Amino acid sequence: MPVTLYHVNAFTDQFFGGNPAAICPLSRWLDDSLMQSIAVQNALPVTAFFVNNKNSYDIRWFTPLTELNLCGHATLACAFVIFNYLDPDASSVTFNCSAGPLHVTRMGDSISMDFPIIAYHFLDERMLMAQILGLMPREIYKAEEDYMVVLYKEEQVRNFEPNFELLAKLEARGIAITARGKNVDFVSRWFGPRIGVNEDLVTGSAHCMLMPYWSGQLGKTKLVAEQLSARGGKLQGELKGDRVMLTSKAILYLKGQIFLESCKSLEQSLECS
Repeated sequence: MPVTLYHVNAFTDQFFGGNPAAICPLSRWLDDSLMQSIAVQNALPVTAFFVNNKNSYDIRWFTPLTELNLCGHATLACAFVIFNYLDPDASSVTFNCSAGPLHVTRMGDSISMDFPIIAYHFLDERMLMAQILGLMPREIYKAEEDYMVVLYKEEQVRNFEPNFELLAKLEARGIAITARGKNVDFVSRWFGPRIGVNEDLVTGSAHCMLMPYWSGQLGKTKLVAEQLSARGGKLQGELKGDRVMLTSKAILYLKGQIFLESCKSLEQSLECS
């Protein structure tokens, strides 16, 4: 049977804004190689698959190159699909993943995601990072998967011209650059050439590190952030203990079907909804 695909723009209410994700609801899992091939074919930053597990959903995310441990914008997009097309009466949903349960709540026409804070530590590598970035950072931090580089002002983030070849050499999933914002609390951009996403358009998972940092810097637990990519996106965040609440909107771009009847792995592994 065909696989239903929803193309959703997350962290925006604009038809051509935010970060696009392909969302594929399944009745049972496809083979890993097939899900990776679908992500390659979709050629979007992330393709997400989820399976209904009675009172919750199991979720997985794939870039065109690899599987992710956590993805914010595609989780938002999955919740949008559930709330608007699969279970319109639902007010909340829980996704199960390797990072633990992710609780998502409908908030009027917005969606709020309860994510774990990502721990990070300070690095004294300003000169090395300056060679990679082409400008001197203010501070550098490292989480398990990502770097966070703090710059001095918003214009540096906005005008930064990345060398993707050099960025791909970093032993990390990606790198977030950030600075205090003029009209929002902080701004950022995120680059992940090592995982097949040169510049991500709006990166929810990166804000699990950015929000705690700027909360400490600004002395507030509720923040408004903007990612300064070509399409851009805004989100609100609130720190609650060791969790961060990320709230924004999403919009459907298209709905279609993936026809996989001739694929042997499909015949062997599952029946899709």
